[in-house]
Amino acid sequence: MPDALTYILVIAFTTFLVRALPFLFIRRPITNPRLKQFLDFVPFATLAAMAFPDMVFSTGNLLSGLLGFLSAVLVALKGGGLITVAGAASLAVLIAELIL
Repeated sequence: MPDALTYILVIAFTTFLVRALPFLFIRRPITNPRLKQFLDFVPFATLAAMAFPDMVFSTGNLLSGLLGFLSAVLVALKGGGLITVAGAASLAVLIAELIL
């Protein structure tokens, strides 16, 4: 049990450092427009990097996962909302799984 507690404390400390260090070192507002634009896209890129593998590989069949992902992208590009995008992706996966 002490090993688990040590791991939890190390992870908590590391997480704290990653979040606290920018506040300690960056005192002034960021004025560089390129850096600001880069930082604006970091949350979206991180979310995509975490979610994409789960979206594609969650079905157990790579083809149906890719079809679901592509249908979600197409519906999102057409202006569909969150529920519409999720429904279209789920329907595409269901149809692909029934066919395959």
